[in-house]
Amino acid sequence: MGRYRKKPVVIEAIQWTGDNYEAVEAFAGYTRTMVPLDSVLGLFTLEGFKPCPIGYWIVKGVKGEFYPVDPEIFAMTYEEVE
Repeated sequence: MGRYRKKPVVIEAIQWTGDNYEAVEAFAGYTRTMVPLDSVLGLFTLEGFKPCPIGYWIVKGVKGEFYPVDPEIFAMTYEEVE
């Protein structure tokens, strides 16, 4: 077993607030998002369809893929850059 550090990669992300569908659509593109249903946004990810509840972050990965991230995990993993 070894120990590993995550490479410093700058990502793009937007937080789903429940009322910013247009901004999410502009960020992720229509083909990767679905209309909100009961405050949950559905995302098509590399692993299939994933729910994105209000407060979750939508992250654009290194291959251009999008996926939801829990806000607590996001805060522990990422910091804002200028």
